[in-house]
Amino acid sequence: MTLRIDRRNILKLGSGGALALSMPRIALAQATKTIRAVMHAPLRISDPMFSTAWTARNHGYNIYDTLFSTDSQFQIKPQMVESFETSADRLVWTFQLRSGLKFHDGAPVTSADVLPSLARWSKRDSMGQKLMEFVVEMTAVDERTFRIKLNQPCGFLLQALGKPNSSVPFIMPARIAATPADQAVTDYIGSGPFHFVTAEFKPGTKAVYERNPDYVSRNEPSDGMSGGRVVKVGRYEWISMPDLQTAANALMGNEIDYLEMPPHDLLPALSKAPGVELTDYNPLGYVGTCRMNWLAPPFDKLEIRQAVLHALNQQDWLDAQIGNPDYYEITPAMFIAGTPFASNSGWSTKADVALAKDLLKKGGYKGEQIVIPNATDVPILNALGTVTAQALQAIGMNVTLVPMDWGSVLARRAKQDPPTQGGWSLFHSGWAATDMMNPLGNAYINAKGKNGGSFGWAEDAAIEKLRDDFARTGILSDQKKISDDIQKRAYEVVTYIPTGQYKNPAANRKSLQGILKAPVPLFWNIDKVG
Repeated sequence: MTLRIDRRNILKLGSGGALALSMPRIALAQATKTIRAVMHAPLRISDPMFSTAWTARNHGYNIYDTLFSTDSQFQIKPQMVESFETSADRLVWTFQLRSGLKFHDGAPVTSADVLPSLARWSKRDSMGQKLMEFVVEMTAVDERTFRIKLNQPCGFLLQALGKPNSSVPFIMPARIAATPADQAVTDYIGSGPFHFVTAEFKPGTKAVYERNPDYVSRNEPSDGMSGGRVVKVGRYEWISMPDLQTAANALMGNEIDYLEMPPHDLLPALSKAPGVELTDYNPLGYVGTCRMNWLAPPFDKLEIRQAVLHALNQQDWLDAQIGNPDYYEITPAMFIAGTPFASNSGWSTKADVALAKDLLKKGGYKGEQIVIPNATDVPILNALGTVTAQALQAIGMNVTLVPMDWGSVLARRAKQDPPTQGGWSLFHSGWAATDMMNPLGNAYINAKGKNGGSFGWAEDAAIEKLRDDFARTGILSDQKKISDDIQKRAYEVVTYIPTGQYKNPAANRKSLQGILKAPVPLFWNIDKVG
């Protein structure tokens, strides 16, 4: 017998069990509320330290908690931390956890859990790596108090601990945080506002979360990522629907409640559908990226990376992705237009085909195959690969576009094998704009190569020296100058190419109330009424 998988069958997978009849009426009403959401991609990699994928990050915010968080004005606020202080020379920082915090298995959250969690995070995250260059030691004072000692003042310690996006310094039990940083965790115990229902997890199809009744929320309003994290529903189901037209129909038919990233050509119909609204929950939006593999020919040569930069036109990417200029912005700013470190230096955003062809000759391009893994199940990324392939073919490069799902792209980008033997030459991804706002958090500015760099493994001593300078000054005018110099150098050596900034509102049923404006889709504070 063949099982027919359509949206109605998908929605039936893993339905919740019976509720206790003795449950108080208010709690019963809350527990029976379920949010069904179709996110931009299915959950496959579920360790938010192991991958920078948004899916892993979104999963992490459901089940883990953070020491600090970022409010709607991008100010850092305590979250798990109750109080903190620093010595007069700003070399010793002491933090105290809030009382009553505990993991889903009932164990208390202690300093002994915090320290290995931060150590594991710092091995994977660009900002964490830079922070650890300042850290002399991290010690537990008692069960709720821990201390971080620095070798010199560091102006971004709290920003690192409260960073809102990939990779987030989530706190895990010590036994789980002991997992090597290059291995994914398989135990999903956190202390966050939701439990992960592992028995119902079907990778690539469905993930289920239930309200954590023991979660100790801050007693203050939700504000961006910060403040209270009060869950007002009993259950949240993350459902996969590869065909987004089907997902949009399901939303308009009241079969699902939330569609994270509907394609832009569906927005007009969704905005007019009864009971549906568009919610621009991420005010700064997103940025796309084109990343080359510095370890594999031909992109191990500077001139050939520069040829790619000059072969491409940012507007072509944005028109293919978005289509409607109301939702996108053409900008060379690596640190995001409209933010303190925005810069127009280094690239015009326009193609110069003659220059690109000349650079290809100077670099000695020999017809090597350019392998581009392309996520066909994520339309916003699929369009990027198509544009890039056409542009590179137009200057005489031998391009192979390899169609695959986004989970497979994530797995392949970690490989350092030759492109024709399971590796890759170039790939595209999307980031929340807040990921890229400064030279310390922007993973594709990290130029440590194989010794701590991100996928693509760009290596450049000049950029690393400038990043060090940025980290050591707390003077905004100096940081602006340094970030501009970093951008110029990054375009010179081509660490990556921004494909443009864009907005992508979510679509949801109007019955969902309290959706927060934040760089991440959050499911606390949301009530489902009617």
